[in-house]
Amino acid sequence: MAFVATVTSRWFVARRGLVSGVLTAANATGQLVFLPLLASLTAQHGWRPASVTVAVAALAVIPPVLLLMRDHPHDLGLLAFGATEDEPGPPRAERTGNSAGIALGALVSASRTSVFWLLAGSFAVCGATTNGLIGTHFIPAASDHGMPPTTAASLLALVGLFDVGGTIASGWLTDRYDPRLLLLVYYLGRSLSLFALPSLLGAHASPGTWVFILFYGLDWVATVPPTVALCRQYFGGTAPVVFGWVFAAHQLGAALAASGAGYLRDVAGTYDPAFYAASGLCVVAAVLCAATRAIRRVAAA
Repeated sequence: MAFVATVTSRWFVARRGLVSGVLTAANATGQLVFLPLLASLTAQHGWRPASVTVAVAALAVIPPVLLLMRDHPHDLGLLAFGATEDEPGPPRAERTGNSAGIALGALVSASRTSVFWLLAGSFAVCGATTNGLIGTHFIPAASDHGMPPTTAASLLALVGLFDVGGTIASGWLTDRYDPRLLLLVYYLGRSLSLFALPSLLGAHASPGTWVFILFYGLDWVATVPPTVALCRQYFGGTAPVVFGWVFAAHQLGAALAASGAGYLRDVAGTYDPAFYAASGLCVVAAVLCAATRAIRRVAAA
C-alpha cells in the first residue's frame, strides 16, 4: 500500500498541469448549464429574473462550502492523498501574519520582476478576449446580424462544452511541453479566430461559425494551466498568491474590454473594430509570453 500511495503521489506531482486543467474546466460547466437558461429567462421575463437566478445560485454554494470543505486533510484526521505514515507530506500551513499583508507582500515582491508583468499583461489579454469581449458581447454582436439571442446563447454555451475538453487537454500538454510555447500557440490561434469572426456572423449559424465556436471553446481558458505552471516555475512557494494577482489582471482586462467594446459599438455601430482590436491584443500577449523564455527563475521561496 505504501508503494501504491507513493506512486500515486508522484503521479499527481508529475501531472499538476492536468489537475489544474480539470479544475479550471469546471468554470466552463457553469457556462454550459446557465447560459441557455439565462437567455431564455431574459427573452421571456426580462433581465431581473435572470439576475435573481444567478444570485440564488451563488448563495446556494455557500452552505456546502461551509459544511463540507476543509483547509487540510489533517482537519479530518486524514493523510493527504498519496501520502503515507512514513511520508505524510507537508503539514498544515500555520498562519504567520495577516492574510492581506501576505498577499500585498507577495505583490510587492513579484512586481519587482519582469516576468510578473509579462504574465499579468498576457493574462489581462486573456480576460479581455474571453469574459470581457466574447462572454459579454457575442450575443449582442450576433443579434446585430439577425441571429436570435437564444440561438447565440446556445452557441456560447457550446463554447463552454468544448472548453471542458480543451482545458483538460491543455493541462495534459502542460505536463509534457514548454508552457511558453503552448501560450504562444493559444494566443496566436485566438488572434486569427477573432480576426475572422466579423465575417462569420450571420442570421444563422454557418459552417464557419461552428468552426469558430469549436476552436474558441477549445482555447477559452486553455491558457490557465500553462500560466499556473509558469508562476510555479518562477515564483516557487509564493506561486499561488502570485497567480492570484495575475488572475486579478485577467479580471481587470475583462472589465476594460467589456466597457471598451460597448463604447466602440456605440461609436462605430458595429462590433468589428472591437474584434479586430482584440485580435491585435492577442498577438501582443503571444509576444509577452515568448519574452518570458529569456528570464531565469526569480524566486524560490
